[in-house]
Amino acid sequence: MARPPVDPRLWKYAHSARRYLVLSVALSVVITGSIVVTAVALAKVLAGVVTDPGRRSFGAWTFELVVLVAAIGCRVLATWVQSRIAHRAGAAVVAELETAVLTAGAQLPPRELETRRTELAVVVSTGLTGLRAYLTGYLPALLLACLVPPIVLVVIGFHDPVSGLIAVVTLPLIPVFMVLIGLLTQGRAEATLVATTRLSDQLLDLFAGMPTLRALGREGSTGRTGSMEHRVRALGDALRQRTMRALRIAFLSSMVLEMLATLSVALIAVSIGLRLVYGEMSLYAGLVALILAPEVYLPLRMVGERFHAAQDGMAAADKAFAVLEPSAQVQAESGADGRADGGDAGDEVGRDGSGLIAICDLSVRARDGFAPAGLTAVLRPGLVTVFTGPNGSGKSTALQAILGLITPESGSVKVDGTDVRALDQETWWSRLAWLPQRPVLVPGTLRENLELLGARTPDTTAKGAARVLDELEAACIATGFDAVLDELPDGWNTIVGAGGIGLSLGQRQRLALTRVLAADRPILLLDEPTAHLDPAAEATVLTALQQRARTGATVIVIAHRPTVLAAADHIIPIHCTAQAVVS
Repeated sequence: MARPPVDPRLWKYAHSARRYLVLSVALSVVITGSIVVTAVALAKVLAGVVTDPGRRSFGAWTFELVVLVAAIGCRVLATWVQSRIAHRAGAAVVAELETAVLTAGAQLPPRELETRRTELAVVVSTGLTGLRAYLTGYLPALLLACLVPPIVLVVIGFHDPVSGLIAVVTLPLIPVFMVLIGLLTQGRAEATLVATTRLSDQLLDLFAGMPTLRALGREGSTGRTGSMEHRVRALGDALRQRTMRALRIAFLSSMVLEMLATLSVALIAVSIGLRLVYGEMSLYAGLVALILAPEVYLPLRMVGERFHAAQDGMAAADKAFAVLEPSAQVQAESGADGRADGGDAGDEVGRDGSGLIAICDLSVRARDGFAPAGLTAVLRPGLVTVFTGPNGSGKSTALQAILGLITPESGSVKVDGTDVRALDQETWWSRLAWLPQRPVLVPGTLRENLELLGARTPDTTAKGAARVLDELEAACIATGFDAVLDELPDGWNTIVGAGGIGLSLGQRQRLALTRVLAADRPILLLDEPTAHLDPAAEATVLTALQQRARTGATVIVIAHRPTVLAAADHIIPIHCTAQAVVS
């Protein structure tokens, strides 16, 4: 299905574009009026000078010349203002859509976010910048194409019906060729965006595996796909060739449109010349038609030329709208149905319950089946419960169901007898400490990262500082993060992220574990908590988790290692249907 020339979703999600559209329409009307006035005034002066020898002085045409200069100045000023506000609107619209996409992306379920992370990164980082070309070039040309040709054709037909008829017959050729070219370039622009996304995804995978390859001394080795250097070069060459093919079509299509417009104007000019020679029309009428003839085709040529520059941006905008529209639908559904069964009772259970979690016949759809499939288990406070199973069986998905982040196809997760979907989300999450597979660090100090789950550093409060210090030191010792702190010059005030230092993968894991253990939360969810830890640190962490369970906490761990399974009080195997591929 062909894309509409002005996508209504753009005005829905980018409010600054609405004001720009109104101003641009008004300025386009001014430009159109200036074109007609300029042509009429210029034709009147030239025809009068040629046909009336007595009026060949500036004084005889003062009024017409003033009108001509004013019309030209008005057109130049309106075009400048339109270009200026278009650049401002382009920057504002791109910023609005980027913010909206980032916000909607952050609200995606973890599984969907994982599969679309590269797509979101490409759209937000570079893809939407093409919308500036759409707003600064294509949209003004499109508005002029809607206003100028009809009005100018009426003026030409009034002065010279024959020229008007020629323009009416030849003018549709340009839109026809534009549609044919647009159908071809639209697919190529989308293919270029897909290729860019694939290239970014593959480069991220290559760079993510670089430390491992270097540790094994294999970064320069060659395999079936060649060395890493050759692989990156091949990916870049493939994207360059695809981009050049799209540019080649853009240049050729511009030549076709220019040729059509030139031949059409030539037909009008030849017709006017022949009729002037035989005295079948006045010089004034012929000059008006001849001056206005190029203006009939110019807006359509501009649309065709600038159409290609806008395609990349609109293709990226389609990706952005694909994120925004399902997000809005999910929010509407959750707002209407999310609290249908629980009410205030769900709030009380989520806040004050004992923490008994019952999973009843839980099945979540994966690519080719269900993972997990038919999971039934009871997770009791005071015990360390371990989910285990092969990769792709749905262990992480089961944790996400407990968190209330996904909606299963069948079954339920109940907390103290209440479905987790009926609980107040913020209240329920305030009782959880979650360690995902990839721990998240926010830009800021280590103290701010520690306090994400409610853990406190000793100087955050004067009352009970000694107890807080003891609890925090115990958590740091258990995870080995105390050794990391000793190496940092500013301790908990060390800045990480943008403008600060970086942490290694093992250090990030230790900080995330410290954050979970130091948080006063009754339910702990940990996905591979001992990954990237040495055996001694692993034993210390497992002891700390067992101690938390003995104090009444519900501890749920995903693990493969035999040492973790040996420390479990309860082991629950996770199964999936055949060929399910999720984590």
